[in-house]
Amino acid sequence: MARVILLPGREKRLLSGHPWVYFTQVGEVEGEFAAGDVLEVCDARGRFLGRGYANPSSQIFARLLTRRRDEAIDREFFRRRLEAAAAYRKKVVKDTTAYRLVNAEADFLPALVVDRYGNYLVVQFLALGMERFKQTVIELLIEMFTPEGIYERSDAGVRAREGLQPFSGPLYGEVPKFTVVSENGVRYRVDLHAGQKTGFFLDQRENRKAVAELAAGARVLDCFCYTGGFAVSTARAGAGSVLAVDSSGAALELAAQNALLNEVAGRCTFREANSFDELRGLADSGEQFDLVVLDPPAFTKSKQALAGAVRGYKEINLRALKLLVPGGYLATCSCSYHLGEALFLETIAAAARDARRTLRLVELRRQARDHPVLPEVPETYYLKCGVFQVF
Repeated sequence: MARVILLPGREKRLLSGHPWVYFTQVGEVEGEFAAGDVLEVCDARGRFLGRGYANPSSQIFARLLTRRRDEAIDREFFRRRLEAAAAYRKKVVKDTTAYRLVNAEADFLPALVVDRYGNYLVVQFLALGMERFKQTVIELLIEMFTPEGIYERSDAGVRAREGLQPFSGPLYGEVPKFTVVSENGVRYRVDLHAGQKTGFFLDQRENRKAVAELAAGARVLDCFCYTGGFAVSTARAGAGSVLAVDSSGAALELAAQNALLNEVAGRCTFREANSFDELRGLADSGEQFDLVVLDPPAFTKSKQALAGAVRGYKEINLRALKLLVPGGYLATCSCSYHLGEALFLETIAAAARDARRTLRLVELRRQARDHPVLPEVPETYYLKCGVFQVF
């Protein structure tokens, strides 16, 4: 097996628990290997640090699969990892038929995502090394979880950095374009073939429940509503009315179907519009709400674009704050990894100062527990959800 020898002093990140070896950390490679092969990673003195797959064409040169010298990367290795992932979900996932079964690095299977939607699995292979193990993974998923079908959604842009083409399509059995899942008593129709991520924002499940607890009798505004996750759950929880805004007509069509599915269509209005413009227009017309939800897409995918992203987050929060009645609630989210928790809170506080509103933090939430976070791997913590009362 080939060995990656790191430059002197460049092993600290790995020793702390991070699984990635960046190209700039590599001193030399001993032995022959092909892109995607598993190799050993050693420090500059030759001491074993772990074993993982490598791709010399990627900025992330290697991703560790194990730190044990005596652990082979074979079929039984993947079985053990999948068993551990399933056992964890059995503990932490409640009241839903849709959840993340494997969360890549956080489940010690780098670049592999497996989401369960009832009797169907949707998978993503996001790096060349994991792509090489696709057949083994699929066979094990069929054997261990007996799904009716498995659909691949490896259409994320990160595959291009690995030299891989995007791919979407069935891998096993038959997977319908749409299926209905249940979450905390709310039913959602999900597009498994073309929906965002693998079809639905599973990572917001626990946040939807928490926000819905504030919705009884409220006039709710849900911006960037996608297929109505927050809108429908707040309506089901007793909101007096819900205005849900998104720029995608296709997403709003599915949101309207979800409102009908949950018998709350009479209290939900879906509006196709740019949420920035809609927030401004509602403020100009003097509208007010008891609860505003902001769940925008990531405003930045890179550290270089962070300053512009901060301006965007500040603007939408500033406008939302102006729409809230005194004592109302703001539930505001960011899924931009590069916008860390401290900067996220600082940006909202700056918006409140400019809006001349006072905030009281109800709770600071994160992604659902089936999307676990490794403290030494900051990339695994991306979703922030701040719930504030506004005065």
